[in-house]
Amino acid sequence: MSTYPVTADSPASLRSWLLSDSPDSRRQAAWGGAYRRWLQFRRNRLAMTGFVTVVLLILAALAAPLLATHAPGAQDLARRLEPPSTAHWLGTDELGRDLYSRLLYGGRVTLGMVVSVVLLVAPIGLAVGTVAGYAGGLADRILMRITDVFLAFPRLVLALAFVAALRPGVTSAVIAIALTAWPPFALLARAETLAIRKTDYIAAARLTGASPSRIVLRHIAPLCLSSLIVRVALDMSGIIMTAAGLGFLGMGAQSPMPEWGTMIATTRGYILDQWWVPTIPGIAILVASLAFNLLGDGLRDVLDPKQE
Repeated sequence: MSTYPVTADSPASLRSWLLSDSPDSRRQAAWGGAYRRWLQFRRNRLAMTGFVTVVLLILAALAAPLLATHAPGAQDLARRLEPPSTAHWLGTDELGRDLYSRLLYGGRVTLGMVVSVVLLVAPIGLAVGTVAGYAGGLADRILMRITDVFLAFPRLVLALAFVAALRPGVTSAVIAIALTAWPPFALLARAETLAIRKTDYIAAARLTGASPSRIVLRHIAPLCLSSLIVRVALDMSGIIMTAAGLGFLGMGAQSPMPEWGTMIATTRGYILDQWWVPTIPGIAILVASLAFNLLGDGLRDVLDPKQE
């Protein structure tokens, strides 16, 4: 079995090891496949632009305490609604708070909500879809009818109803968005499972005595992950828009918390005179949504087995 040839002075050796046409081990085959997919992804300039932008947004949000020039809640009424300047790089809002600092901290809230939603909906959708697709029969019909009920309502309207039933806030918004975002993941996982369960690979697993739960967890679910990752990346822009929409409508993060949708809502009255105040967080939402869309398109080209 070959060893992993990682040395500081042999990048060519590492590359040849990764691109070997006859791997000597399962690990070498896995790393080689991942490296080939990375090379294919890297050739897509738009996808790389989206990837770099997403990484920069996440790093900026995580490093907000280091990058911010002011405290996000610090008010200076004498300098309210100032245009961008050396003292305030993106200007100030209606209470004299620094927009640049609030934008950084707002990224923590908005992107944190998006990550929380994804961590909730992806496992739920995968579990519902794989169980429905593999079990079939009554279980499939019941789970799919529940999914259809959630799909019958527009996502934002249903999220508003859930938040109103709970209480406006970040936690309620995350739960509400998660409850409305899982059906597409479930449908995708079910479609993948219906195609996988008829393969000889699954038949062989049954002949070895593997239980249905083991087949779903160890054999079917891993094969659905690539399509699910693509769907997650493509759906994150919609989740960002929903989270910002709830904040704008007063059902998500509450002022004075610096969340992008809330920042637009509290300053929308200044769009004609002090346009930079509501426009800057709107641009942040646009950039984040576009970056995730470009990233998702690139991942689809690399991971989707139906793509040529």
